[in-house]
Amino acid sequence: MRVVGIDPGTGSFDFFGMDNEQVILDCSVPVPEVAQNPNVLVDTVRSAFPLDMIVGPSGYGLPLTPIKDVTERERTLMVPDDKSIPLYDGIRMVVWLMKDEGFPIYFTPGVIHLPTVPAYRKANKMDMGTADKVCCVALAVKDQAELYGIDYNETSFILAEIGYAFNAVIGVEGGKIVDGFGGTSGGPGFITLGSMDSELAVRLGRFPGIVLFSGGARDMTGKDDLTPEELARERHKYIESWNMLLESIVKGVAAMMVAVERPRDILLSGRLSGIPEIAETLAAKLSQFGRVRRVRRQASIAKEAAEGAYIIGEGLLGGKYKGIVDCLELRRARGTMFDHIRLKGVELPKP
Repeated sequence: MRVVGIDPGTGSFDFFGMDNEQVILDCSVPVPEVAQNPNVLVDTVRSAFPLDMIVGPSGYGLPLTPIKDVTERERTLMVPDDKSIPLYDGIRMVVWLMKDEGFPIYFTPGVIHLPTVPAYRKANKMDMGTADKVCCVALAVKDQAELYGIDYNETSFILAEIGYAFNAVIGVEGGKIVDGFGGTSGGPGFITLGSMDSELAVRLGRFPGIVLFSGGARDMTGKDDLTPEELARERHKYIESWNMLLESIVKGVAAMMVAVERPRDILLSGRLSGIPEIAETLAAKLSQFGRVRRVRRQASIAKEAAEGAYIIGEGLLGGKYKGIVDCLELRRARGTMFDHIRLKGVELPKP
């Protein structure tokens, strides 16, 4: 079966696909190129045709949904109609382009949609880990099960997904996601502020979504064109930003130990986990919680989320990774990211 997974990252869109044991797609398209020509994503996917399944760029996620059933409501639940964020416009346009092409796409859930996360942990949360982070978990379940020779339902780990913009920390126990800190509900990332102090939110009042893409380690340096590699290389020069980024990840993992008390591994994934200085420093800091290592992957170019999306797609078709889809209970995903808000005196605009 021929399956492709797509990861809509802040820095790049990544693609990974296989036909049984043969890699048919492993590439990355920079976001500026997508912004200039969204059709490049359609052309990239089409280059691997014919395909049996595509796991699409699902944003905040949906219960498992084929693209033919996606209306404007579902598209906005996945990706808000926020003109202040060019990336969102690109993804929203690509959804319709791919629907018009009749591509065999499924959109997949975020952590908030999963029945394996207790309701009390979802209270007043919207982002506990977006759909691409769930894809990373699928890859991590496969990796740990294969490494230790255990069943999927015996896997137990805390995954720190360290992206170019957002970080996430997700807890897995018995092969199921039981808790998560998403990019906007956890600590600051390289670009992003993470969770916002409620006092600050009140004083800001209404603000565009692009604000969420600021206030991170890069902004703390005052150098707008700083790269993660430069931060790592010159960390002594930018020590406050360096500490801000890494300590937030350590705090997230420490907090997740409440939900996953004895993880077999502390796993690292995402673009920044591939920078040696970051990976080595985190390994030292996180070793107090267990064995620390990067998630292993087949892809040589595409990031972990794209390969995880492939695994989910292959499993949905009843292939060798069906057990991962079943273990994560992806087919039982329900609801929306608005369902667990318990605030009084406000009314959220819903799609």
